[in-house]
Amino acid sequence: FDGTCGLCNRSVRLLLRLDRRARLRFAPLQGTSAQDYLRQHGLPTDNFDSLILVPDWSARAQPDFLSRTDGVVAALRVCGGFGSFLGAVLGVIPTSWRDAGYKVIARWRYRIWGEWRPRPLPKAEWADRLLD
Repeated sequence: FDGTCGLCNRSVRLLLRLDRRARLRFAPLQGTSAQDYLRQHGLPTDNFDSLILVPDWSARAQPDFLSRTDGVVAALRVCGGFGSFLGAVLGVIPTSWRDAGYKVIARWRYRIWGEWRPRPLPKAEWADRLLD
């Protein structure tokens, strides 16, 4: 996720709330872990307009990732409960439509939600789920 984006950070906090089994981990695309992953798989290291979901971080050497709304849908499904429901609803929409909407939001996100100002996490245990 884009670590300086207000919308992106709010989305991460929502996913942290929905993922009660603590299966998801998060890394800002500007951070060391994400930059290493992007370089290793030939992905742009300076374009932070797309979420990248790595289904199994322990197998990150494999080029197995989902981007944009496919990543969002998969992350929601991993959360279980209401997150799975949201993922199923979004999954019904054709990827091309979802991604078109994603690109529009990505273009306007800083104007609407602004830049993220760091603040404490609501739950201290969530810090263990943020890579860097």
